[in-house]
Amino acid sequence: MSNDGFVSDPTLNSIREKVLAGKVLSYDDGVALYHSRDLHGIGRLANIVRERLHGDKTYYNRNRHINYTNVCALSCKFCSFYRKRGEEGAYEMPIEQVVATAKKAADAGATEVHIVGGLHPWLKFDYYLDMLRGVKSACPQLHVKAFTAIEIVHFTRVARMRIEEVLSALRDAGLGSLPGGGAEIFDERVHAEVFKGKVGANKWFEVHRTAHRLGIYSNATMLYGHVETPEERVKHLIALRELQAESLASSRAHFNSIIPLSFIPDGSELGNLPGPTGLTDLKTLAIARLMLHNIAHIKAFWIMQGVGLSQVALDWGCDDLDGTVVWYDITKREGHGVHQELHVSDIQRRIREAGRTPIERDTLYREVKRDPANDRVIEPEMALA
Repeated sequence: MSNDGFVSDPTLNSIREKVLAGKVLSYDDGVALYHSRDLHGIGRLANIVRERLHGDKTYYNRNRHINYTNVCALSCKFCSFYRKRGEEGAYEMPIEQVVATAKKAADAGATEVHIVGGLHPWLKFDYYLDMLRGVKSACPQLHVKAFTAIEIVHFTRVARMRIEEVLSALRDAGLGSLPGGGAEIFDERVHAEVFKGKVGANKWFEVHRTAHRLGIYSNATMLYGHVETPEERVKHLIALRELQAESLASSRAHFNSIIPLSFIPDGSELGNLPGPTGLTDLKTLAIARLMLHNIAHIKAFWIMQGVGLSQVALDWGCDDLDGTVVWYDITKREGHGVHQELHVSDIQRRIREAGRTPIERDTLYREVKRDPANDRVIEPEMALA
């Protein structure tokens, strides 16, 4: 894609000038981008920022998702994952199964496990601490990215501890970083309509702000394509940008990336909705890149956007395809089951086809070097200091 930033929509000319000058875009700029039909012009602008930050590098990691339970106290309308205890399809993994799964992933070359689940009403806080200790004991070099902000708030209620105390205990047990889930859309109207029982934006931000202060890196998400408006998406992105600015200025850690998540209506209470189109996907990914100047990485999560569109998104501002994933139970696009996997060779081929350079990374975006003789990691040291 050309990087001259040409736009055919004259309403985007002032935005183009800001992008070329490296200036921060405003709320009105974000709304104008969403209402423009110049998809290719928006993509060219996002690609300028992407290449300014990363050149042709496109990141991926060898990871394994583990969803330890789908039993959840909440009943969010957008969610097709949750079950009630005793309901058909409900499950709870014993700690030994989680540890064994993590060990299998590490033995296969993974550098990260991504562990999230439902808000189980009866599991004690010790379950989560013992899970982390078990994984780190079996796989000392494996980075554990685990527990959304919503789960962290749930733990405070289970353990009767403050957020800072919960995060400190989890970190001491082996937690490496936080995923970005549970953000959905930071808007009271959307919250009331779609996930009324879930904690709101203030608590989500409190968890991530506290994590950053404690030196725990985290990520951010935005679930788009359900009942929210473009204006509400832009406000969501600006709220993330503001917390990132605060963390960069005063904390030991910050957001590593943002993962815009394409809403998949199948199986949810919002199954009557059409869900976002591919054009909305590309526009949203590009606008995230343009609005979030201070978050380094924009991820096209191929599980949510689909493999083909995620490959195209590498020209629309995205510099990360996530990873091998292997097992994902939270959403299933187009009838896919829980086994959703891309092999390393598949990821590398798709990145190269897009004219980019594949770079294996660890969770904190350090480049991973492997010994070609045995495929083992030789650099950097994967254990966190």
